[in-house]
Amino acid sequence: MTGTVPPTARLAGALLALAGLVGAVGVFPTYLDVDGRALSLATGPLDVLVALLTPLVALAVGSLTATARVPRFGLAYAGAAGALAVGRLLIELYQGLASTTRPGVEVLAGDLVVTSTVTTGPGWLLGVVALGLTVLAGVVAVVAFGRTVMEDAGRLDPLRPALAGAGVLAGAGTVLCLALPAADVTDQLVTDPATGLVTVVTTEGPRALLERPGVALLGGLLLAAALLLAAVVSASLRPRLAAVGGLLAVGVAVLQAGLSGLRDALHSLDLAWTLPGTGLLLLGVASTGLALLAWRWQPRERTPVAGPHELDDEDAPLSR
Repeated sequence: MTGTVPPTARLAGALLALAGLVGAVGVFPTYLDVDGRALSLATGPLDVLVALLTPLVALAVGSLTATARVPRFGLAYAGAAGALAVGRLLIELYQGLASTTRPGVEVLAGDLVVTSTVTTGPGWLLGVVALGLTVLAGVVAVVAFGRTVMEDAGRLDPLRPALAGAGVLAGAGTVLCLALPAADVTDQLVTDPATGLVTVVTTEGPRALLERPGVALLGGLLLAAALLLAAVVSASLRPRLAAVGGLLAVGVAVLQAGLSGLRDALHSLDLAWTLPGTGLLLLGVASTGLALLAWRWQPRERTPVAGPHELDDEDAPLSR
């Protein structure tokens, strides 16, 4: 049942749709220029598909919410996506503006680079604008959620504790996987021709999410906290489709991170896909599966047990 839908709910949907549109457009121009090397998120079909996952989902959900259809579904998605976007926004600001203060090895747009000199491009600017719009959409969605009327029969209620527990486990696993790079440089084995001695030469690899300094570290911590919080809160949202929206936002974010790690490993010959990268992809599928489970959940109807006296019609609802 859908009732009152305030203008702020439509505004949240419009902002989310605009964020998705801007983010989709930002995939194609130059992302960053590192040491005179122009990097783009759209260097191949796989890169484009991975980069467009989050923007296209945001565009679809935002458009649905702006038309006031299943509004709490879109508001829950916008709220969770906005919380996750805060950390990602800080990380993007670090990569484009502050990464040269402490140069290091990074994986940017699928390429292994050293951030000695970094110049922002239009793709990076559009990406930052899209993240800012997502955060704004999340704030407006939180304000509008309580004023939006949308209820159901409560058939998801028996499953909510299990969803919350599974969400916490998936979120904790995601944070652990983010502690190491999803695609890393492999060590090299070098054989001394004179002695035949094999030596392991360790090559510096990209920094993980929680290994970056300053504002990027703060962004990583906020992202990790938002993942855990959004997974728990989403499972308790009412009605059922609101829980689906929140869990879907978490699932899309984790799936995006896992696919990005796979993209990086396939894009560069210097990188290899790691176990944490595989874990991110599997956890992304699992988190998205929780949203699908909440959507398709059909509890079994319990058959009332007749006592010594038959129940009349007025007592029948009390036996369920």
